[in-house]
Order: sequence, then structure tokens, then C-alpha cells
Amino acid sequence: MKLKRMLGLFIAGCLLIPPALAYDEGMAKTYEQFFAGFHEQQVPKAMHLIPPDKLVAAIKNNEPMVLIDVRTRQEQSIVSLTYPGSLNIPMDEIFKPESLARIPTDRKVVLTCQAGIRSTVIATALRNIGFDNVYAVKGGLLGLLQYLNAKTAF
Repeated sequence: MKLKRMLGLFIAGCLLIPPALAYDEGMAKTYEQFFAGFHEQQVPKAMHLIPPDKLVAAIKNNEPMVLIDVRTRQEQSIVSLTYPGSLNIPMDEIFKPESLARIPTDRKVVLTCQAGIRSTVIATALRNIGFDNVYAVKGGLLGLLQYLNAKTAF
């Protein structure tokens, strides 16, 4: 009985330990360094989140920027950005060389998606590879729609 139990524990240990050792240590170190500066009170600023009201103000002030929608092509076919010069680059295409070449480096780049999660992830990754002036709309298009009404839109 004792041998069966020890054998069971050994097998369980063999099954559980390899997944824990399977992560990429170099990549983990890179992200550890990247996220080290994200302190509780500074997270929105460190993550380059732009609230809907600040985005609308920037648009009204004609600040030079490019908006990029990272939702799927199907999502974009139903509702898409109409801001002049905006781009539709789905998240599964954005890191292709031809897509990266379309992202300007001389002005603010604002990413959006439905709720802000995908655009925040993509913005973080873009900054991690060297695009410094990239922001994500806090709350995505849903946050922007909640903020906009006849008074705030014009």
C-alpha cells in the first residue's frame, strides 16, 4: 500500500513539474523588466491608456494622430472608424512587417478595439518593440460610445 502511494505521488509529481518548467525564462525576464515600472497609481499612465474624453479633445484640437482599429475584419465590416487617416489592422496581422511599416512614428498612434483589452495588449507589445508614442483607448469603442452623445461629439 505504501509503495502504491509513493508511486502515485511520484507519477503526479512527474506530471505537474514539467509544465512549471516549460516557460521561456528569457521572455519572462524581459516582461519582468518591462512591467517593473508599473506601480499601482501609475498603471494607466504607464500603460499609455487614453480616456475617451481626452481622445475626443485631441480630435477637436486637430492633434496629429493615427487611429488604428485592431478588431477582426468581420467586426470592422459592421462598425469601423471614420476618422481621416485611420487604419484597420487586425491584431493577428499587426506584427507582420508590412503592417508595422504602416504605423507612423512621427505622431501619436491610438489603438482601439471593442472593449479596450486587445488594443491595450497590442499597444503594450508595440511599445515593447520600440513604438514609443502608442496609446490604447480606455474602454475601447464601447467606452468611447458611452462617453459620446450629441453634446460631447461636436
